[in-house]
Amino acid sequence: MTLLRILILAIIQGAAELLPVSSSAHVIVAEKLMGMDPTRPEMTLLLVMLHTGTMFAVIVFFWSQWRARFGRSGRDLMRFVKLLAVATLLTGVVGLLLKQVIERVFLRDQPHAEVENLFGNLTLISIALAAAGILIIIAGLRDHKRPRREGGAVDLAGASWMGLVQGVCLPFRGFSRSGATISTGLLRGLSRTQVEEFSFAMAVVLTPPVIVREVLRMLRAHQLQGVPGGLVHLFVPSLLGMVMAFGSGLLALKWLSAWLERGRWHLFGAYCICASMVVFVLSWSTI
Repeated sequence: MTLLRILILAIIQGAAELLPVSSSAHVIVAEKLMGMDPTRPEMTLLLVMLHTGTMFAVIVFFWSQWRARFGRSGRDLMRFVKLLAVATLLTGVVGLLLKQVIERVFLRDQPHAEVENLFGNLTLISIALAAAGILIIIAGLRDHKRPRREGGAVDLAGASWMGLVQGVCLPFRGFSRSGATISTGLLRGLSRTQVEEFSFAMAVVLTPPVIVREVLRMLRAHQLQGVPGGLVHLFVPSLLGMVMAFGSGLLALKWLSAWLERGRWHLFGAYCICASMVVFVLSWSTI
């Protein structure tokens, strides 16, 4: 994997991850256009490490807002932690159930079936992009017409719904996690700012276990436990991509916040639908 390819993927990931347009779909299409296999353990690890770079960008960008909103008292902090715990638990339950159903029902004829085998399916990615786009448009238009509730903080019901929807996003590349969770919060009538903050806090909690899973998956695939040289060779591209994704992610977050606050959320949905059409056309090509 060349440095130029890593740079291209990192820029795409950083720009798209923190916008509700499914960074995974964009990165996978880019990988296919460059002749790479998105289902290989090295590539899924690279994708997760790119997510890690943008996770650090999220922490840097939102840290002052989280501290101001939830660090004022121990009670506020505990409430925030409890809501995150509930959302993450529901994400895990839904995500694991979907994983089992996909691997044991839809992929039962494939040897060593893993949900990651679907990551290179452009037709499925196209459908997921379109579904995310429709959800974003509906949420954006309804939010734009409805009077805002003063201080509509994320409550237990809102956190639960966002966690459930995040779980649905996990197996499907193209079904934007941030797009789906923020849209869910908007449909619940919650504050735009607080929904955005909570959605990305959920992502920060979710990323570490996903990283561990992909590292273990890669090690099993290459049987490199206890071989430091091999590990370095596999991890260096991912670490470089993580650093590059951090920088582009910070820029994308500023764009997202501005458009969300100005009531332009539905435009991201229109983009997802257009992107789904492009991906669908590519799915019938030779890539």
